[in-house]
Amino acid sequence: MNTTRCAALLIVAVTVSCARSSPEQQIVNDAAAALGGRERILAIKTLAIEGEGMNGNLGQDMTPEATSQLFTLAAYRRDLDVARGRVRVEQTRTPNFAYFQGNQPQKQVLGFDGAVGYNVSPNGTATRVSTAVANDRRAEIYHHPITVIRAALGPSATLSNPHALGNERIVDIEAENGLKFTLAVDATTRLPTRVVSMTDNVNLGDVAIETRFDEYQNVSGVQLPAHLTTTTDKYKTAELRLTKQSIDGDVGDLDAPAEARSAPAVAGPPPANVTVEEVGKGIWFLAGQSHHSVLVEFADHLSLIEAPQNDVRTLAVIAKARELRPDKPLTSVINTHHHFDHSGGLRAAVSEGLTVVTQTQNVPFYEAAIRRSHSIAPDALAKNPKPLKIEAVAEELTLKDAAMTMTLYRIAGSPHADTLLMAYFPKERLLVEADVFSPGSAVQPYAANLLENIKRHNLKIDRIVPIHGTIARYADFLKVVPAQ
Repeated sequence: MNTTRCAALLIVAVTVSCARSSPEQQIVNDAAAALGGRERILAIKTLAIEGEGMNGNLGQDMTPEATSQLFTLAAYRRDLDVARGRVRVEQTRTPNFAYFQGNQPQKQVLGFDGAVGYNVSPNGTATRVSTAVANDRRAEIYHHPITVIRAALGPSATLSNPHALGNERIVDIEAENGLKFTLAVDATTRLPTRVVSMTDNVNLGDVAIETRFDEYQNVSGVQLPAHLTTTTDKYKTAELRLTKQSIDGDVGDLDAPAEARSAPAVAGPPPANVTVEEVGKGIWFLAGQSHHSVLVEFADHLSLIEAPQNDVRTLAVIAKARELRPDKPLTSVINTHHHFDHSGGLRAAVSEGLTVVTQTQNVPFYEAAIRRSHSIAPDALAKNPKPLKIEAVAEELTLKDAAMTMTLYRIAGSPHADTLLMAYFPKERLLVEADVFSPGSAVQPYAANLLENIKRHNLKIDRIVPIHGTIARYADFLKVVPAQ
């Protein structure tokens, strides 16, 4: 073989080798081709989708594992600036359950622009959401085949871990902006089947957000899914069935409203403000913000009713409790129910060594929650691990010594939750409850059932101490019941 021919063959071999894509790049290239072609995908500037569907009620259903409560979605529209990573969503949602704000349809407007996430209220007022929520909205932009493939095609994107799972080919993506995703495509059609990203949830810890795509249809020469289903961890949190989709149409003004953009960034929960009001001998109302707690003094120890919201609030309440009675140990926290805003501080309470007292149906969920990883945003328990000590209350439990008597009752038949506990103090004629009566609220959908439970147990009450709102006379509570 002559020298010239050998050189020519070498050039051909090198050219073929250089042109062959890596396995991870091939998955992305195949998906781009199936959607409509690399150049077509990269040329898309805007995307608008419209339809109807549902939102789940994550962490707020009747029991920790229940999924029956839904918001039906109508007039759903998502306008997306693909090139600049901006989005605005408008939807009208209607609960299929007894909702604390009432069962009327609620219009919602929310968006993300740059680093600013925002909500627009029905009266037009725009507010900036927390950085954590904004980051989740930023990631959600890429939970669509067009945006995730564009990100994967970026010159600085990193692709890794190509593998097969069933009939899917899977690749991990780190986009130019640092966001990370896992993309799965159908091994036959090469169309994207799902995208997954990770985020932090106060109660669940490290969670996977997964959006599945199916029912693809041709829109202006591009294959787009008409059915999108999103799960958070194992819970379905959204489903959309699209009736109209458009590419490079008019998406309107996607700039964040000036009042939201000019507002300071919200890095995390607000600093805790814990006010103290003694409502009876050895009973203190620890209020100051939206979610309250109650401290109870026994002869040789203290007990706290409610570890709400998050570490910031709960740790401040625990500190205030110990400040009020430094000579007695705080030994337990009574959890009124499983809803995430009322149980978000339980991990912090466990990190402080407190025993969790809760309704029986919550026990398996809390046992699992305490074991869950919180590596994305390490919380108090991740930093100071302690074992869970838990005590279950099925229907009734009386805690009594020489100084204090408190009886916990399950609130049976409540349309709000099946795991509710209320605390009754017979000597002081006080009732502590969460959510089922919130003094000052315009809507009281759970009050009638609370009254049924009070009568069932023949409780003698002068005042109600709520976890939301201000302390109310029992006579004022009775005034709201006939309207239900």
